Amino acid sequence: MATDAPMAIATEDLLTLLQWLSPSYPVGAFSYSHGLEQAIETGQVRDAASLQGWIADVLEHGAGASDAILLVAAHADPAAADRFDATARALASSAERLKETDLQGAAFCNITRAVWDLPLAGLTYPVAVGTAAGLRGLAPDAVAAAYLHAFASTLASVGMRLVPLGQTDGQRIIRALAPLCQHIAADSLHGDPDRIGTSTFLADIAAMRHETQYSRIFRT
Repeated sequence: MATDAPMAIATEDLLTLLQWLSPSYPVGAFSYSHGLEQAIETGQVRDAASLQGWIADVLEHGAGASDAILLVAAHADPAAADRFDATARALASSAERLKETDLQGAAFCNITRAVWDLPLAGLTYPVAVGTAAGLRGLAPDAVAAAYLHAFASTLASVGMRLVPLGQTDGQRIIRALAPLCQHIAADSLHGDPDRIGTSTFLADIAAMRHETQYSRIFRT
């Protein structure tokens, strides 16, 4: 896949973005698998190739693409964050999906408000990140790409632990998915939040089944 043009971002803004989307930022991303734990339990995801394919589909046809569009929309119009937030909640295909975006968003709002003094509260995760980035004037394509890369990295880490895969295979997957993250981020600049749709039915069903999975270590 051809990559899109490189994104220009000031060093200070880059460091802010790295902090917001770092595993150390206290949003609890490590505790959510987005239904992947169920897919691994049933053997739908069983090796590096199937894990990479699963994550790529979620990014391109599922929550990754829709989150990026909502993030960019909130970035462009922070005053309309509540409207985009309502769309994000409506798009959640299960109770656990709603919990995932709601709790991570609330945590992001709380810490970012406390550290950067930004007026954030009660937003879903992509809308919270987009709103904060808009208020700080960060480049929207860079923010969307970094958000997607962090999402892909989180899911890859789930696979590393549960499939299980070695660290080298996991990092190969993250590297392979980086151009896709950049491509989706570029497309999201022209996305319409009123025309969002997803088609990752197996991932949605896995998230629903995870709610009653007998043995699990992830919240979703």
